[in-house]
Amino acid sequence: MHAMPKPAIALVGGGLVGALLATLLARRGFAVEVFERRPDPHQAGYLGGRSINLALAERGLHGLRLAGLTDEVMRLAVMMRGRMVHHRDGHSELLRYGRDDSEVIWSISRGRLNIALIDAAESAGARFHFSRRLETALFGQGVKLRFRDDLDGSAHEHTAAFVLGADGAGSALRTAMQLERPLGERIEELGHGYKELEIPALPDFPAATLPTAAAEKLARGEAFAIERNALHIWPRGAYMCIALPNAEGSFTVTLFLPSQGDPSFATVDGPAAARALFERDFADLVPLIPELETDFATNPVGVLATLYLDRWHLDGRAMLLGDAAHAIVPFHGQGMNCGFEDAVELAELLDEHHDDLEWTFAEFERRRRPNAEAIAAMALENYVEMRDSVADAGFLLRRELGRVLAERHPQRFVPRYSMVTFTRMPYARAFARGATQDALLRDLTQGKSRIDEIDLTHADVRVRENLTSLT
Repeated sequence: MHAMPKPAIALVGGGLVGALLATLLARRGFAVEVFERRPDPHQAGYLGGRSINLALAERGLHGLRLAGLTDEVMRLAVMMRGRMVHHRDGHSELLRYGRDDSEVIWSISRGRLNIALIDAAESAGARFHFSRRLETALFGQGVKLRFRDDLDGSAHEHTAAFVLGADGAGSALRTAMQLERPLGERIEELGHGYKELEIPALPDFPAATLPTAAAEKLARGEAFAIERNALHIWPRGAYMCIALPNAEGSFTVTLFLPSQGDPSFATVDGPAAARALFERDFADLVPLIPELETDFATNPVGVLATLYLDRWHLDGRAMLLGDAAHAIVPFHGQGMNCGFEDAVELAELLDEHHDDLEWTFAEFERRRRPNAEAIAAMALENYVEMRDSVADAGFLLRRELGRVLAERHPQRFVPRYSMVTFTRMPYARAFARGATQDALLRDLTQGKSRIDEIDLTHADVRVRENLTSLT
């Protein structure tokens, strides 16, 4: 009995998730045609949408290992040991993500990573068609796709047995699918936006504006104006700034503000208002961003929202994954990591069950939906933690107790951040287990202000009673 030949695959979207999926499928012997609306980044440079730096963690690294890209990608990445919290009074402190340098995350440029993934996919045999914007998709016995070339305006048609959509939160394929059958789309805006700014690498800093501490670093031959191996946070309650390192020494700074209220993007509506906000609330950042007014005037306000769909697929004809199916806010650094998990799962399912696409797509959604919904919820919670809780005494006490319990019960108590970031435990399981642990921490720290006020023997009993072993 002969195995059914593997079908040719049309893939809309050659961004991070699409390029990884193309690599994994091409390596499994599928013929893959990728259609990407942006121009070829090798020739045009990387024209991103959002360009918030990416935080690469274990789930994403697993996908890159399978694509044979770990060594190349790690050359582009900068280690981040934890959150460097910058308080209003000017002092800062590092809150480690994990136990030691074996538990870290990595900052990486979206553009550089995307180019590396495209190169890997093409080397594996995938064919890319750039500057192809999807206009329509007709779903009959097969799928007829119509694209417009953004460079010369020409039209192109492509027919396939089925199509996969990894074309991001504004997915054109999702729009086309909903004309065929409603997918139950709900977009919940956060009510906050973001604006990107930049701390230059020290060698690129305008000499006249170089702060004293940064000038001393430059004299020592350093490229980074502030601690390179950290994700920097300036938490201010309802809003915040963050800064992630880039390999050449600069930092991508992101200001997150509410859309309305004071301060908000409604009131901080121009370069002068931005400078006034920074001088008041982020004074230590002002000398590090020499082009503050220009960056603020030039860069658009990004929208933050969560996408929910009741259905990710059309029978065996079309399947969405990554942000096209479940876009989330970026505050857990898991959007790409979750999308890479999607790509790994879908590639494995297609390899094993390409003879029954309707079952394969339904099974992929069944497996991935609970995890996508869990990380969406955790990303929303993490925004509150980053902008507010990291400066809250109760949060810091619970965090300290959690670390103590993790040391005393390493197989039972694992901080939720660690489960999400340093393991491949399903997000839904980490979410549920994290809720149990958080309730326990809140109970044990009730009315306490210091770790030495907590009865650790009693805490040990509670952990054994409430948490099963992970082994």
